[in-house]
Amino acid sequence: MTTLRNLAICGLLFVSAFHAALADQSKPAFQLEHADARGLELVQGKDRITVRFVAPNVVQIHGMPQGLSTRPGTVMDPRASRDTLSNLRVRSIASNTSVASSELVATWDKQAGSLIIADAQGHVLVQTDPATLMNRRIDLQHDDADALYGIGGYDAFEPAKGGLLRQGVQIAKAGEQGYPGGPFVWSTRGYGVLVDTVGAKFELTDGHIDVTGISREDVSYDVIAGTPPKIFAALATLSGAPPMFPKWAMGFTNSQWGIDQQELLAIVHGYRSRHIPIDNFTFDFDWKAWGDDNYGEFRWNEKKFPDGPSGALKTTMDQLGMHMTGIMKPRIHVDTVEGRYAEAHDFWAVSRPQNMDYFSLKPVRELDFDKAAVRTWFFNDALKHSLDTGIVGWWNDEADDTNSNTQFLNMQRALYEGQRAYTPNRVWSINRDFYLGAQRYAYGLWSGDIDTGFDSMAAQRQRMLSAIDVGEMKWGMDGGGFKGHPDNENYARWIEFAAFVPIFRVHGTLGEKRQPWMYGATAEQAATDAMRLRYALIPYIYSYERAATTEGVGIVRPLTFDYPNDPQVRDDVDAWMFGESLLVSPVVMKGQTEKDIYLPVGQWTDYFTGKVYQGGQTIHYAVDSETWRDIPLFIRQGAIIPTQPAMDYVSEQPVTELTVDVFPADHATHFDYYDDDGSTYAYEHGAFFSQRWMAQRDGDDAKFSTEVAHGSYKPTLKYYLVKVYGVTAAAVKVGTSALKSYPGADALLAAKGEGWAVDHDRYGSVTLLRIPAGVVRDVALRAASSH
Repeated sequence: MTTLRNLAICGLLFVSAFHAALADQSKPAFQLEHADARGLELVQGKDRITVRFVAPNVVQIHGMPQGLSTRPGTVMDPRASRDTLSNLRVRSIASNTSVASSELVATWDKQAGSLIIADAQGHVLVQTDPATLMNRRIDLQHDDADALYGIGGYDAFEPAKGGLLRQGVQIAKAGEQGYPGGPFVWSTRGYGVLVDTVGAKFELTDGHIDVTGISREDVSYDVIAGTPPKIFAALATLSGAPPMFPKWAMGFTNSQWGIDQQELLAIVHGYRSRHIPIDNFTFDFDWKAWGDDNYGEFRWNEKKFPDGPSGALKTTMDQLGMHMTGIMKPRIHVDTVEGRYAEAHDFWAVSRPQNMDYFSLKPVRELDFDKAAVRTWFFNDALKHSLDTGIVGWWNDEADDTNSNTQFLNMQRALYEGQRAYTPNRVWSINRDFYLGAQRYAYGLWSGDIDTGFDSMAAQRQRMLSAIDVGEMKWGMDGGGFKGHPDNENYARWIEFAAFVPIFRVHGTLGEKRQPWMYGATAEQAATDAMRLRYALIPYIYSYERAATTEGVGIVRPLTFDYPNDPQVRDDVDAWMFGESLLVSPVVMKGQTEKDIYLPVGQWTDYFTGKVYQGGQTIHYAVDSETWRDIPLFIRQGAIIPTQPAMDYVSEQPVTELTVDVFPADHATHFDYYDDDGSTYAYEHGAFFSQRWMAQRDGDDAKFSTEVAHGSYKPTLKYYLVKVYGVTAAAVKVGTSALKSYPGADALLAAKGEGWAVDHDRYGSVTLLRIPAGVVRDVALRAASSH
């Protein structure tokens, strides 16, 4: 419907020609029963349709055949408020009736029997005949030029050549082997549609979004308006925000299949002696007594890990700053105490008959995690003991082969709810598929049993970005590839790629080693540099871990999130934003010496060289094919980036001073710095530290400010060392008082307390400020030319 793009609503009236085009000569099936400040209600006999605003930018349409109204399903957050707005503006004339919030307008066109949803500026987003809901179908009409995203991604073995745009038939499903899915479609033109269903078919053709196969008999869906970040913020409110991972999960994870206690200790000491950062080691089958009777699937293998059951290994790992996480399977052995208990209590998944386990070579069956009793039992005393003795996170595998879209979701739900009831320590997990709603259970997704090699590595980009497009902000992959052995260059480049995804992890098949020193000195150095850069950025990354919980968008965002109106990025998987300040475009081709990279409009600075590029164009970027140590990484003008000294593990040393790199733009930008204890859920009760920083350039001058800090948590942080680039200050004031000046950066760094100095580095002139953390400061930097 190309006419919709130019259609404006003035005073909530529609032109008569538009009415005529939509009108049906027959009497509409539904009539408006009433409209008030709470919304609209349509009726036809006992059939009812309500139109309610659950937020200023979210309108919910609920079709109730014969008045039937059931509880929201799995996709919707059960803890979310069911309240609706009650202060809507109502406007009624002969041809239509509208209700409006500050951001959306819902209009019932009486002549056409059509419901029209428009934004506050009068731009029509979607329209529909809501009577289709009585047939468990949604048919939304929109401008046929709208770019659509979401619904699903790619499994581990698809070519993944379709990019991020969605058209044609798309199935909302959990899928298998790394597939992300959900009944959510959105457009960069300013709207999203969330359907409350487990499984559905979306047909995206000729300006229509046609949804069938809906699981609820009473069909409910939400239309969301706004920019992509606002759409995803609303999605997090409706479907549930992801709880925060522990801070150690921002670091590096080495996963390995085929290991015992002796090798584990050797590997961990290998990382520590080389000062290569790592926080987590994930075990495959090896950690557990798989195949043994008496709950072997849930407890330590005391032959391979003799100090596991006693907790002595945990004590050693704690001293080394290491965490241990382990694989979990959805199946248990039949001829065991636990198997007979499952049989007696009808715990089995009907769609998965008994079979021979490929690892133990003993008969097993899969549990049905959609049953509440199974979930309660699964977090049993044996698993609690494993948690007590050091297994602090869950790698859930192979629960993607039943006919249930929620089997994997509910497997992790069992672990999440069980752990939260047992210990205050945060839950961490990775899982092999995703259905929207799973994010509520500390649910990470990894992309499945992928091949090694450059082609496979390159294809992970669209896998990651399509997962984020459907609402899964915590994504990772088997760095290096699962199947096969990467060559040294592939390994180095893969680590550099993986350092800029939400979950930074390596893994391989049985016997494969993914430690950097296994790939030669050149690859080891390149990988180590990337890992240390990741660890320097932990304050930046962790602040976005918080943002995923509070605002619905995490550290990685497709370029469409920040540049929705740029047609060049509509299907771009070659680069993405790492937070709002950094754009990364990893090298994914073997032997590459030059890479073409599109930079959106604005000014961009090469992170490593300081070279400045003007955006809105494709640049030809030189690539080092000999040392592999370069990462195409660009700083956005207006950036505010906190860093800390790179450590061997996330919490190795208390942080008393943060470096804050500021590249002020001619408009105000901000960054919300966040910290907490890193391990518990006390942040849910206000035990956190949060402070907004703001910066702006004014000619040769600039200003930097820190707002009131929030939260009861008291960090060890004392000062911010703020580096304001592109400004050579001659005077610096805090409010009306002059800040103490120092003759140079070294003098400032050696001093105690507040002060400022001028320096020069790869980015050019820089003014350094040391100001106290947690207090309000308005700092004005004046250049000599301003006097």
